Amino acid sequence: MSFNTFGRVFRFTTWGESHGPALGAVVDGCPPGLTLSEGDIQPFLDKRRPGQSRFTTQRQEPDQVRILSGTFEGRTTGTPIALHIDNVDQRSKDYSDVAKAYRPGHADYAYDAKYGFRDYRGGGRSSARETAARVAAGAVARAVIPEVTILAWVEAIGGDAIDYANFDVAEIGNNPFFCPDAEAAKRWEALVDGARKSGSSLGAVVTCEAMGVPPGWGAPLYAKLDSELASACMSINAVKGVEIGDGFAAAVLTGEENADAMRPGNDGKPHFLANHAGGIAGGISTGQPVRVRVAFKPTSSILTPVETVTREGEATEIMTKGRHDPCVGIRGVPVVEAMVALVLADQKLLHRAQIG
Repeated sequence: MSFNTFGRVFRFTTWGESHGPALGAVVDGCPPGLTLSEGDIQPFLDKRRPGQSRFTTQRQEPDQVRILSGTFEGRTTGTPIALHIDNVDQRSKDYSDVAKAYRPGHADYAYDAKYGFRDYRGGGRSSARETAARVAAGAVARAVIPEVTILAWVEAIGGDAIDYANFDVAEIGNNPFFCPDAEAAKRWEALVDGARKSGSSLGAVVTCEAMGVPPGWGAPLYAKLDSELASACMSINAVKGVEIGDGFAAAVLTGEENADAMRPGNDGKPHFLANHAGGIAGGISTGQPVRVRVAFKPTSSILTPVETVTREGEATEIMTKGRHDPCVGIRGVPVVEAMVALVLADQKLLHRAQIG
């Protein structure tokens, strides 16, 4: 399978399957001399780890990362960094029916059509389990961009959105939904519980902001910061839409409403009066917060019977047994943060390579 690598200067390749013995990533292009240990990576994997509440899959994976290469005495050496995460709680027997028929909404048929066979155990490479490797690689990327603070949260579940008037950063870590609105988090408990108990699932919107990105990162045309962010976030399993700044909402604004007006700043740099552009203009960062919104579809693995066909083309119905997220977007929060970090680390090094 090709195209498992992302990035230009700071690059990472993920490997492994949902029900294989392990998965991981190889990070290449990381500058030498940066402080890095398993302890720097593990907290981000712990945020993504399954089985932490009844609102996520009950698969029990410790997701303990091991660094196999690329560091010496707690610092990066400039050589490839190999990251390894064991799979310890696979239940492949749950997928015996999936071997006979395609799950609608999953990549089963598409993989079979392309390769002529597929790993039906949890979806193989198409499983959201693959994102653990991205989160590990993203933790390495954060070491490259210490000047940047990246924070994501769930903005909406099943169409029920937070009230930004209630936004409280401290609340994001106080509930199982990464929700900055305590009132919304209470509503979502009943919402997600209802979907889980009925054998269904819900979609979600995740918003991510990167603070401290200096002006100048990115490039015109074919390496735009926003196009790289869009590509990175669209590559996340279950993501069906990405917006930068106001995104689609910008299409209903007038020119004067959409313009991010500027006034002289005290530091000699422009002071922006708005941020409709999401901190990016002409593919290059402006110094404002870089803002990305990501739409996750409802989890396709549901207990509700759905019409489908077998591999031989016969009509049938299927329901997906096993342990699945009733809302995969919840655990998508650390994954979006990781992909934003990976893009920004790459763009920082690209900027340094060209500008010095």
